[in-house]
Amino acid sequence: MKNIPSDLEIAQASKLKPIIEIGRRIGIKKDELELYGKYKAKISLSILDRLKDKPLGKYIDVTAVTPTPLGEGKTVTTIGLSLGLAKLKKHIITTLRQPSMGPVFGIKGGAAGGGYSQVLPMEDINLHFTGDIHAVGAANNLLAAFIDNHLLKGNALDIDPDSIVTRRVVDISDRALRQIKIGLGGKENGIPRDTGFDITVASEVMAILALAESLTDLRQRLGRMVIASTRDGKLVTAEDVKCAGAMTVLLKDALKPNLVQTTENTPCIMHAGPFANIAHGNNSVLADMIALRLADYVVTESGFGADCGAEKFLDIKCRSKGLKPPDGIVLVCTVKALKMHGGGFQAIPGKPLDMELVKKENVDAVIKGAENLVKHIENIRLFGVPCVVAINRFLYDTEKEIEAIKDIVKKAGAMDVVLSEVWKKGGEGGKDLARSVVKMCEKKSDFRFLYPLEASIKEKIETIAKKIYGAKDVEYSDVAEKKIGYYTEKGYGNLPINMAKTHLSISHDPSLKGRPKDFTLPISDIRISAGAGFLYPLCGTMRTMPGLPSVPAGTKVDIGKDGKVVGLF
Repeated sequence: MKNIPSDLEIAQASKLKPIIEIGRRIGIKKDELELYGKYKAKISLSILDRLKDKPLGKYIDVTAVTPTPLGEGKTVTTIGLSLGLAKLKKHIITTLRQPSMGPVFGIKGGAAGGGYSQVLPMEDINLHFTGDIHAVGAANNLLAAFIDNHLLKGNALDIDPDSIVTRRVVDISDRALRQIKIGLGGKENGIPRDTGFDITVASEVMAILALAESLTDLRQRLGRMVIASTRDGKLVTAEDVKCAGAMTVLLKDALKPNLVQTTENTPCIMHAGPFANIAHGNNSVLADMIALRLADYVVTESGFGADCGAEKFLDIKCRSKGLKPPDGIVLVCTVKALKMHGGGFQAIPGKPLDMELVKKENVDAVIKGAENLVKHIENIRLFGVPCVVAINRFLYDTEKEIEAIKDIVKKAGAMDVVLSEVWKKGGEGGKDLARSVVKMCEKKSDFRFLYPLEASIKEKIETIAKKIYGAKDVEYSDVAEKKIGYYTEKGYGNLPINMAKTHLSISHDPSLKGRPKDFTLPISDIRISAGAGFLYPLCGTMRTMPGLPSVPAGTKVDIGKDGKVVGLF
């Protein structure tokens, strides 16, 4: 078997075209691009005024089964599907989230695709890129500094220090910062209190960046951020501490989507990076608003499994005025993941997989684990959207395992099931999937939201818990019960629900693989992201700051003698 080079070697061997040329091909004028070197550019938001009367293209979301800790290849498939559509002479744009440096140097790796299905320049994208995530961190941390300064300088708003929910952020996985005490060393250093750090992409500021539809909308959303409450129970916002304006200034350039290209020189608009197990897990509304007016087909991606990012894409992102419901959804699965769900091997975050068991043919485990795939197909159909299943093939998958998946999918209600070999073959390996997606988009979608916004907070939570996760019941802590009453009283009861839960199971418990049934979903707390525009219940224990594994991926990253990056996947 011919050895395939590493992702980094493939990326560095690819011939990039000037980003001005990529933009021109899709109808972006030169003066609508702000260059970051030769191969990256930001798109001016003025383009939306010029394109406001253009019809919207077809909108396809790529999601997945419940993944192993290493992911299922959604980004690879998203890019590869776009490359396949381009091979069919379709006018396409890919839209993706920006990678966080936490996973890049930690466990999972980057988010620029892999093999011959990547976005480029890969090193830049997986590292600092155009600085958007740093801008989000600066804006968030400015707000945190304003809050602590307000406490020190007399606390005119009478903020209860124990109620402060705004934490500082950093875009590195650093578990030692999860819980800290600040303000030590005397009065000149602030008021001592307990707090902590989140990873930047888990912050509300990142969620706001991804959901804002204009600079004005961004400013209003930042002002609505709830940061704490007063001692008599009144909510305090970023507007109240007079920080929202300065935050907007820090984010005004970060709000502009980024234009890059793929390994086959097709366009990709990459922007914003909210996590899908904590935030809503989708790229920016603005990126898709622009892409839908420039292309005939827009292929985007939702984070983690369909119970996480895709549910939030459909129930939160698609409520945006500037977007439309999707024309179809591609559900990615791998033999590896289904084998894991069927008990063929264990996948423990931070630990290497037992590759001997991963590679060993185990049709029975695949069939048993396919219960997870079937549940995700059922969930997508709840929204009235057609679905195609893509089997992301690995070199060691056997024909019997693949045929077992195809037989199950055909009976489960998906429109089609297609083998995807884009990692190995690029666009050529995505042509069959592309043909199936074109047919899917010709089928009439009967899209419907899972719940109306007018439903009560509990009704919305329980709809998601029972219909999407398969829970038998929902159990609320005393804290959650109190928050439900409080947010309802304060006028936030009509916000959509952004469930914060593990991505390693359809349930709240990462050890429950396959299709969990007859479980009770615990809601330990409910928090508010008023600026982003959702409530987020916490299902069990959730961490907003990842930790590094025993051997972080960053240990392999270095600079070669020629000045090029080495060891980055």
